[in-house]
Amino acid sequence: MTNAITNIYKSRRDNVAKSLENDSCLIINSSSNVIRNNDTTFPFRQSSNFFYLTGFDEPDSILLVNNDGKSIFFCREKDPNLEKWDGFMYGVQGAKENFMFDEVYSVGEAEDLIPEIIKGNSAVYSLIGKDLAFDKTLISMINKANKKERHQANIDLKNYSNVIGKMRLVKGGEEIDLMRKSCQIAAHSHKAVISNVKVGMNEFEIESMYLNEFRRRGSRYPSYTPIVASGKNACTLHYIDNNNSINDGDLVLVDAGCEYGMYASDITRTFPINGRYSAEQRAVYDVVLEAHNKSCEAVKIGNSCLEPQRVSERVISEGLKDLGFLDQSMDEILEKQLFREFYYHKIGHWLGLDVHDDCPYSIEGSDVLFQENMVMTIEPGIYINDSAPIDKKWKGIGIRIENDIRATNNGHENLTSEAPFDADEIEALMKN
Repeated sequence: MTNAITNIYKSRRDNVAKSLENDSCLIINSSSNVIRNNDTTFPFRQSSNFFYLTGFDEPDSILLVNNDGKSIFFCREKDPNLEKWDGFMYGVQGAKENFMFDEVYSVGEAEDLIPEIIKGNSAVYSLIGKDLAFDKTLISMINKANKKERHQANIDLKNYSNVIGKMRLVKGGEEIDLMRKSCQIAAHSHKAVISNVKVGMNEFEIESMYLNEFRRRGSRYPSYTPIVASGKNACTLHYIDNNNSINDGDLVLVDAGCEYGMYASDITRTFPINGRYSAEQRAVYDVVLEAHNKSCEAVKIGNSCLEPQRVSERVISEGLKDLGFLDQSMDEILEKQLFREFYYHKIGHWLGLDVHDDCPYSIEGSDVLFQENMVMTIEPGIYINDSAPIDKKWKGIGIRIENDIRATNNGHENLTSEAPFDADEIEALMKN
């Protein structure tokens, strides 16, 4: 790891220290290996918050940041025998030499050393609720510390989740570069797959095409389990069975993104398996497209992050009314949220190290306002399931369009625009 990159993580820890009250500290833990089945584990994926502050990509570690700026780190001892099986480990000395921590100890010493370090503090901050086992361990450490300082008030345990979530919203230049690469890989993968699908394929065949394209373009892992939903399966938002044959005339909704340098992309495209939208499919698609385009325009510095949601609700409601799905007045449709019968999710979510970056849209009663280099997905959709009270010719249509949108000084940047999402462009791509 270069000094320039290491300095980025150190500067983030310095920002954490500045945010803490006097006589307090932040303590967070890394991810651990997760058992898949006997004697095997899932591929290790570091906790995003832990990685954001350390750049350290090994399990079973703990970071402590004091309000005075000192960072104390606990990690596994270097074990040459374990390295024969699992690969390189930094160990205590390697972590000290490469990551600019002030002090580094074996993680086996944490339960004895941390109570000694935090005794006399007024507060310990952590990411409460993210890892219940670590929460219990941390409470035990705090109780030990309280016993060491009998004549002082007990240490308060406070949640730091919203604070670090808000820190992560505004991306640095190096983060935007990684996200742009992740988005480029995902967009080119969508384009390649859409141009090669055929009637009669199984959903999981298309899923495998996406995973292959991600990997051959430089991304080892998807950023979430891909959704490949054909026909009425597209009306199930988190459909991941991906095991149905795709019939002539079906739409296919694919929600698939990848990771690059730990940063996520997230794209949804909806295309006709036979290369041509039916009249009904096209009519619904055009409403979703208009909602998408107008919602993107609302991603503007100084705007509330909830403004794209409001825009999408109005545009989709107008479209549903024009299609004859709703016959009430616009005021009634919006006030009673009657559009929820067909549009039943939010317009999008924050994007970064997590495909759903963890920060509320409102903090202490105030909406979060867009700043430069915040990234949000914009993903309106219309879903017409079998229970919808409309003509059966519309039923089974599920359409979503999703792009990753960066707020800029000039409005917004669509990081995933290289994957066509205009219906005419998709049809033209599928003819080639």
